[in-house]
Amino acid sequence: MLAMVPSATLVGVHGQPIGVEVHVSTGLPSFSIVGLPDASCRESRDRVRAAMLSSGLKWPQKRITVNLAPTSVRKGGAGLDLPIAIALLVADGQLKPSEVGDLAFAGELGLDGSLRPVPGTLAVVHAVGARVVVLPPAAAAEARLVPGAKVRSATTLAKLVRCLKAERPWEAEPPEAHVAPPPPGPDLADVRGQPLARLAVEVAAAGSHHLLMVGPPGAGKTMLAERLPGLLPALDADQALEVTRIHSAAGLPLPRGSLIRRPPFRAPHHGASPVALVGGGGSQMRPGELSCAHHGVLFLDELGEFPAAVLDMLRQPLEEGQVLVCRARATVLFPARVVLVAAMNPCPCGAERGPGSCRCRPPAVARYAARVSGPLLDRFDLRIHVQRPDVGELMAGAAVPGRSPGAPEATAVVAARVADARQLAARRGVAANAAIPGPRLDELAPLDPEASRLLETRLRQGQLSARGLHRVRRVARTLADLAGREGPIGVDHAYSALALRAPLFEQDSPTWEDDERSLVQ
Repeated sequence: MLAMVPSATLVGVHGQPIGVEVHVSTGLPSFSIVGLPDASCRESRDRVRAAMLSSGLKWPQKRITVNLAPTSVRKGGAGLDLPIAIALLVADGQLKPSEVGDLAFAGELGLDGSLRPVPGTLAVVHAVGARVVVLPPAAAAEARLVPGAKVRSATTLAKLVRCLKAERPWEAEPPEAHVAPPPPGPDLADVRGQPLARLAVEVAAAGSHHLLMVGPPGAGKTMLAERLPGLLPALDADQALEVTRIHSAAGLPLPRGSLIRRPPFRAPHHGASPVALVGGGGSQMRPGELSCAHHGVLFLDELGEFPAAVLDMLRQPLEEGQVLVCRARATVLFPARVVLVAAMNPCPCGAERGPGSCRCRPPAVARYAARVSGPLLDRFDLRIHVQRPDVGELMAGAAVPGRSPGAPEATAVVAARVADARQLAARRGVAANAAIPGPRLDELAPLDPEASRLLETRLRQGQLSARGLHRVRRVARTLADLAGREGPIGVDHAYSALALRAPLFEQDSPTWEDDERSLVQ
């Protein structure tokens, strides 16, 4: 007898509808799975058999063939255990086709017959469409986050069979629990001094500009990066569902009973492999840290310690906002629209800039700087030096509880300006100024004559590339938006954009020092 049960499997961060077909016939007892299953799929034979016997169900001593359609798509994971078991019960006559109806199933089976969740529940529920999907109870709450999802659950295979036969009711849907808002993140007011770095973080948040900070240890680079997500606007409904689906596919913990509403912050270790950073893997492609930071911040601390080959894999995703991972067996597209924030020391010893303070020889400094390739460095809209803050600024207000009247601006104040700047960008038809297409720069970021002459001079001096010119204009547009100035970009904002794009490893050039000094003042 033949039976077919709908299900879905995870391909990247998206679900692929799967039809699980089971044929039971006479002949020597055997069990085979066809349709490009991976090792975990092929091992389902032993899990399904043990779960059925533990649940008091009969294992047919016949020839069993399982086909996972479409056969051209590689299947991975243990999420097809449950639909294989249900289809086998129907094909063997232990369940009637009418009792299963058009239900879809997904879940892993334990040897004791228990139903266990698998990564990617949101993508699976999306893929099955309007069908009612039966899932393990641990995955039901996540599945109900999908708008319009129809979910049923049972704790064990034996209880599920009884529910299908109408011998017992389905598991009651738990009452909607009150979801407490997440605790507030770190506040920007905790950062003392660093006016240039604070401005760079604000501009990065307002325009989705990539930021590179170079400075000695203890200058506050990590502290600044950790506070950038708090300046970003909350995710809208579509973005929240997309980010939650990515985190579900990656097996990351999700907030209980709600979607991810805050922009994610991911900070992988500098020993991360290329697959861990950009995604991929074996037969079952997984999103990397770059995709897990989608619509949020990817922070690469100690940038100079990352392997050069790993860093150069970021070039194309930073431009396109997505990662196309091509393998012999599959090609998967991962979303990757992030604000990249990186931090590194000025040299291997990490000393302050200046004569007599650095112990590194020039060749060692040159090798350290060469770990970040020129093309990747050119993709950072903002590149700043971060010096250790003044002692007086660090100790200001330390003896008094709370913040002193002259304390730096808090996150809420800066986030309000960032939201206003983002609204101006939205009126132009872009999510943020970093996404302004090059052909539309003259329309959306026009230059006044003086600003145009300034940038032309820098181009002729070889201090800007064509890509750098576009990025400076986008940053200048963001600076003007933060100041509430529309219309052509003035020379003051052009100067400021140049000052925020310092040639970090050419410290003997006086031009950027003049720009930086004028911006801080």
